[in-house]
Amino acid sequence: MNAVIMAEHLRKTFGKIAAVDDLSFSVGSGECFGILGPNGAGKTSTIRMVYGFSPLTGGTLEVFGLDVGKRHREIKARIGVCQQENNLDPDLTVLQNLLVFARYFDIPAAEAKRRAAELLKFMALDHREGSGALELSGGMARRLVMARALLNRPELLILDEPTTGLDPQSRHQLWERLEELKAGGITILLTTHYMEEASRL
Repeated sequence: MNAVIMAEHLRKTFGKIAAVDDLSFSVGSGECFGILGPNGAGKTSTIRMVYGFSPLTGGTLEVFGLDVGKRHREIKARIGVCQQENNLDPDLTVLQNLLVFARYFDIPAAEAKRRAAELLKFMALDHREGSGALELSGGMARRLVMARALLNRPELLILDEPTTGLDPQSRHQLWERLEELKAGGITILLTTHYMEEASRL
């Protein structure tokens, strides 16, 4: 199994505080890999290094066999990131949030519309495409953020505590979508502090 992520002796410090200290792991192609731990354990700091948002303090990190520090633009084109915070544009509708984001990947307008329609249906949001982002429930907003992360057909999907703060029904809906994505062969890296979530996925 080819390693999509290869991390060796990762270290991330903020001043004198070591958020990540000598962490090594690998994630194989098509695998769902979970980083489990309580708040403050360094989960978000770790994945921010993986998707090139935060530079490493020490160690080595490769994604798709590419050095994150040197080839982050190539890597970002092949990944989707669902951050912990809801960073949807509140001034846009559900559909517009996807179409505007598609421009970052130079996806042609017609293809972006087709892909957005597919993803909204997959996430059971097609009936809300004209709604404002602020009109969505917490569970719907999380599904929209995930749909946005899938727009560029990523080979690797990174999810930072995707179900934190959601009610049980919304959590299970999101798990079902992730299980379908995993069955489709996408590689998933997620952080969570829910033992049940780590066990299921």
